Amino acid sequence: MIDESTAQLQELFHPEIEKNGLQLWVKREDLLHPEISGNKWRKLKYNLKAARTGNYQRLLTFGGAFSNHLLAVAAAGNHFGFDTVGVVRGEAHATLNPTLQRCSDLGMQLHYIDRTTYRQKHLPAVYTALLDAFGPAYLIPEGGSNSLGVAGCREVWEGISVPIDVVACACGTGATFAGLVDAAPAGTRGWGFAVLKQGEHLKGPIGQWLGEDWSTTASWDLITDYHFGGYARYTPELLQFLAAFKSQQGFALDPVYTGKLFYGLFDQVRQGAFRRGTSILAVHTGGLQGIAGFQKRHQLTW
Repeated sequence: MIDESTAQLQELFHPEIEKNGLQLWVKREDLLHPEISGNKWRKLKYNLKAARTGNYQRLLTFGGAFSNHLLAVAAAGNHFGFDTVGVVRGEAHATLNPTLQRCSDLGMQLHYIDRTTYRQKHLPAVYTALLDAFGPAYLIPEGGSNSLGVAGCREVWEGISVPIDVVACACGTGATFAGLVDAAPAGTRGWGFAVLKQGEHLKGPIGQWLGEDWSTTASWDLITDYHFGGYARYTPELLQFLAAFKSQQGFALDPVYTGKLFYGLFDQVRQGAFRRGTSILAVHTGGLQGIAGFQKRHQLTW
């Protein structure tokens, strides 16, 4: 298994934090592993155990062409001795991007399906066709977002002994956030920063994983103002923030998830959203391997 003790708790210092009388802690889940990092490991951990218990030799999962999840599954398969199949949304390209090239290098078989079929990947007919093509396989949903993934994300809290009033993380599917909220100490409020343009839609899945009606819950909030145009979209302002953050704090954020989380968190601090004395835990969910592909795709540097 991955050494989870490497996910250090780090206090982050910044003039805005100090000016507002706050404490900001960062759980450095990005340090878990170079490629099976952050919430990708947390969401795979118990799925891998289930695959082993079920005597599966092959893992089959889904993702976009720049998916951190696909790479994490490829790396996990290589590390733990599983064959892997990655079902990729969209058409194949003659030259693979850095993420898919690394997946291939790690032994993952890449299979492309059109976007219409991909949107129907939850249907039994699509699963059956894939299993007919690739043989018996343990199916892991896109992003590893299922009840086993949520259970793994509960364990982010292990080793945290400082009092926490607010826990914050980026939300793509909501599974990581659900696990964090579910295992949070009594009185701790969850702040989920949606990275999707239709972030409000995440309230339903999060509530289902938590077994509660989101409209009546008092334990968490979903913040939808920092998607920067939608999933994997960006603005010059976000890129400037990423560059400044790395220079000031000494570690990187990615533009798809954690960059939007920390940008939103700092903006909320500036707006006085937290009372003085509040202790905040921000979870760095990894995803740094995707930076190279993002920069190549958009011809960017920061």
